[in-house]
Amino acid sequence: MTPQLTRPRRSERTRTGILRPASVGSTGIVAAAAVIAVLVAGVALHDSSADLSVVIWFNALHTGFVGVVTNTVYELFSPVPAILLTVVATAVIWTVRRDVRPAAAFAVVIAGTWLPSAVVKLVVHRARPDALHLPHPFSPAQVDASYPSGHAVFVVAAAVAVVLLLADTRAAGAVRVAAPLVVLVVLCSLLVDGVHFPTDVLASVVWALGVAPFVRAVWIRGIAPRVPFLA
Repeated sequence: MTPQLTRPRRSERTRTGILRPASVGSTGIVAAAAVIAVLVAGVALHDSSADLSVVIWFNALHTGFVGVVTNTVYELFSPVPAILLTVVATAVIWTVRRDVRPAAAFAVVIAGTWLPSAVVKLVVHRARPDALHLPHPFSPAQVDASYPSGHAVFVVAAAVAVVLLLADTRAAGAVRVAAPLVVLVVLCSLLVDGVHFPTDVLASVVWALGVAPFVRAVWIRGIAPRVPFLA
């Protein structure tokens, strides 16, 4: 009798890209170090405007076409558009891959990295760069806390998620080059708009790069396997 070939269950298939198993322990250590570093630096920078001169230099570039581009970038990655972008991207991934698992992991990596950074904003509560010192103050004035930058955390987390998602595809090499360039454009736009200090932006990068891999590891190792349609 010829043995019947059966299709392996989804949980038994090789997990690649964003679904590849990762160590919760090692990524947790890195995440803890990043969180502590960001919090300690934030407390130290609470009343500091030592890097305001850098903001003033960048903000002087906020004219003409450059100003239009940086304003557009800021609006594009504001909370509501950022949420919509994540939802749409998640739906596209689910449709193209015909598998909810990578789509869910993509959304979780972004949300799990981005949303907790709002707690740091509340704890540190650093004021935005003083508009009175800027040649081109941003309008409308941003009144929420400055450290870390939610825009920066989101875009770095999204870049990490995209790189992980496409890690085992032909596009992997191009994505590894393009993702940092997109991040750089967004970070520079925040400085040109004069809405964040460079240290806000740097802390956001440290947070996202440290926390995102841990969020993914916890999701892949500990949470998703317990959900029937994600296992």
